[in-house]
Amino acid sequence: MTLHPTTFIAGPSGPWRIASIVAVRGESLPLAPALRVSDPSRAGDGDSWMLRGTASNLRYTSHDGLTELRAAQSALGRPEATCAVLIPITKSAAWWALAQDERMGVFQRAHHHAIGMPYVRAVARALYHSRDRGEPFDFLTWFEFAPGDTPAFDQLLAELRASEEWGYVEREVDIRLTRS
Repeated sequence: MTLHPTTFIAGPSGPWRIASIVAVRGESLPLAPALRVSDPSRAGDGDSWMLRGTASNLRYTSHDGLTELRAAQSALGRPEATCAVLIPITKSAAWWALAQDERMGVFQRAHHHAIGMPYVRAVARALYHSRDRGEPFDFLTWFEFAPGDTPAFDQLLAELRASEEWGYVEREVDIRLTRS
């Protein structure tokens, strides 16, 4: 498996304009005008914050679920997908104290896969793991969609946030962006 490190850098310039940063749970991040997404790099003068993560295998997805997801998931970088949302999340110590099969059970009971599947054609996503890198968040989730799909994205978030899994989230920041 090839690991893909990615860096999200908020600062004075970048192709994504930051429309809002809202702390859903816990501490927020400072507002900045723009965001750039790149392979590993360093923050420059005037940058507000930098988050790093690594895309790797999907850890809580069955073979059948992965096959279904790959067949339906839209790709990142579509020209019409001029809206994006970056959601950094930290889960509680209680989550990390669970065994792998217990965490998989939470995902299954929360119907995480079933909740997301109706949205995967309209909303492309990538998940980056940060916990093992010593970063301030455990996961960074990046979503891209067309402006007309914003209500669908908001519905997806509402369903996920109402699930058992989100009971383990202790810090979450919702960063809304538009491509400039």
